Amino acid sequence: MRWLITNRNFTDTGFGTDFKALTFWLQKKPSADAWDRSAWTKVEMKDFKDSLLAAADQFPHPLTTPPSQQKHVALLIHGYNNSWDAAMRLHDKVERNLFSGPQSLGVCVSFDWPSKGSLLGYLPDRSEARQTAENLSEVLSELYDWLSIKQVQASKNPEDACKAKTSVIAHSMGNYVLQCAMNYTWTRKNRPLLISLLQEVLMVAADVDNDIFSSGETVEHGDGEGIANLSYRITALYTGRDDVLGASAGLKHFGKRRLGRSGLDRTCAVPDNVWDVDCSSLLKSDVSGMAIHGEYFADGEDRVYQLMRAILQGVDRSILISQGLVPVANPKQQLVGRKQITAEDYVTA
Repeated sequence: MRWLITNRNFTDTGFGTDFKALTFWLQKKPSADAWDRSAWTKVEMKDFKDSLLAAADQFPHPLTTPPSQQKHVALLIHGYNNSWDAAMRLHDKVERNLFSGPQSLGVCVSFDWPSKGSLLGYLPDRSEARQTAENLSEVLSELYDWLSIKQVQASKNPEDACKAKTSVIAHSMGNYVLQCAMNYTWTRKNRPLLISLLQEVLMVAADVDNDIFSSGETVEHGDGEGIANLSYRITALYTGRDDVLGASAGLKHFGKRRLGRSGLDRTCAVPDNVWDVDCSSLLKSDVSGMAIHGEYFADGEDRVYQLMRAILQGVDRSILISQGLVPVANPKQQLVGRKQITAEDYVTA
């Protein structure tokens, strides 16, 4: 079973590049390719939700399962320059490497938006991403309300606790979609501080400003406050070898580096639940330039997938470093609150 939420238009020839109302799709044929349009069936939101809840209900109960073995419902948000076909091929890679077989982390749901599918569509994609954030916020708000109900139920009877962790894997400009959507959601829910909507957020090659979390622990109106306050942990994966994000910085925000190319702005105090990993030495050395922007998800990038898996399993950052999943030299100095910490602090924390 596969799940798809999209705001692309749909015609007789398939999914297009125009912005339309949200629709919900299921693919029930196990042998079908994710990009096989004919294998997808449009359903009502209620049927989509019921199907997803039924799948999550098969997960082991958190009362009897160690945190690292608990399953996820993970939302995958693609980046710019992705046709529907490309977005589904990305889904296929992530699903095969993280959400299938006996070591599956749970289920993966694609949130697809009308990227233009061409390099020339970069700035139009940015506009579509802002529009898409409203739609994603609708989905996140629905999830928030459901988790709030489950939290109340679990307080009365632990057996009624939610069996699924909820997480997000966002790539490239998909992180801008997530940034805006989480801010909308956090504002609509009156800036709550007592519930984690998302357990783990993986910001891969994020096409957002690298000072997105500059508000630190202070509640203001910062760009990253929605993500920081509604998530348990946020991990940004980046590499300075990414030429796509090098060009991006000049197109949108003059003088501001991209999170997915430079990592967190070291001059800013970031929230304690935010950190980054330089993946330059994890990604294959013979891939560079424009191609490396999407290389994190390529088949054969076993070290990156191993890191993603461990992060989604909730392994503490100190353990990730001590086990060698995070290159020791890569966690650069980072301000947390008013204290500057280094990799050694992670190990002893």
